[in-house]
Amino acid sequence: MANLNDPKRAEAALKAATRRVEFKNAEASRPAFDESITVQFTQPPEPDWVCGSGSNKTSAKASAGPTQHISIDPYAADRTLFDNYRLLVSGIVPRPIALVSTCSRDGKIENLAPFSFFQFVNVDPPVITLAVTSPISAAKDTLRNLLDTGECVINIVSEGFIEAVNASSANAPYGASEWDISGLTPVYDTKTVSPPRVKESIFSIEAKLESVRNFTSRLNPGTKSGSLQLVEAAHFWAREDVLTPDGKSLDISILRPVSRLGGISYGMTHVFDLQRPDFDLDVGGLEGYAKLKREREQKERSAA
Repeated sequence: MANLNDPKRAEAALKAATRRVEFKNAEASRPAFDESITVQFTQPPEPDWVCGSGSNKTSAKASAGPTQHISIDPYAADRTLFDNYRLLVSGIVPRPIALVSTCSRDGKIENLAPFSFFQFVNVDPPVITLAVTSPISAAKDTLRNLLDTGECVINIVSEGFIEAVNASSANAPYGASEWDISGLTPVYDTKTVSPPRVKESIFSIEAKLESVRNFTSRLNPGTKSGSLQLVEAAHFWAREDVLTPDGKSLDISILRPVSRLGGISYGMTHVFDLQRPDFDLDVGGLEGYAKLKREREQKERSAA
């Protein structure tokens, strides 16, 4: 509980309590979660779209207000780190979520934390990125363990345990296990690393630390602001029912992944397929490309 004799802490505690009440009131006004909704496959917004056509027919409908762009300087005198954070996490969406399991070298301290600064960046070897908004010198729990052991398990987040994943993001002190806070189940059968995988996760990846990079702050010159971790996948775990018949990929209708959006929002799955275009068949080869280029230049001249 906040020390009420400390005005700043008391004010922060009051604001946090107010936000909690406002959130619960807003949540209560929304429809209940519909468990009957399945992953829906639809056509893309414009199935007859052809190369050179630009934006599809939904673009105009999305423009409910002014369409002029506003220039934003990330280092303007009146902008803060949090301003840039809010802008980026609401604009770079959706982001996959990695629920990362780590442990201390002696195995006595186990940590579980979600990360949406996460993506895979190479296939051979399979390399995955994780980013922590703290420097190595002030490592948060996951980074602290990862630097100590060089090992982790990345568990992909599905609809069936999203509340527990959110609970694992609580600002617990080092040594307080998010396994207890979340109620998720550790499974100690990993093949290449020491940390356990999450039983509830349909797809998990054992990984080993490949490299770490620190970032130097531009808002606070001379300090370090965050770090990037590259980890190499060493082993995979997939629930039997999620594998496609050939055993090569995962069925998204069973995986039911949840993505991170801006603020405290999460997104579910709405799916449509788009074939990757062929330069000869869809563009028309070099001749077709030249035609598209002429048409674009003509549009630009007409708009000038």
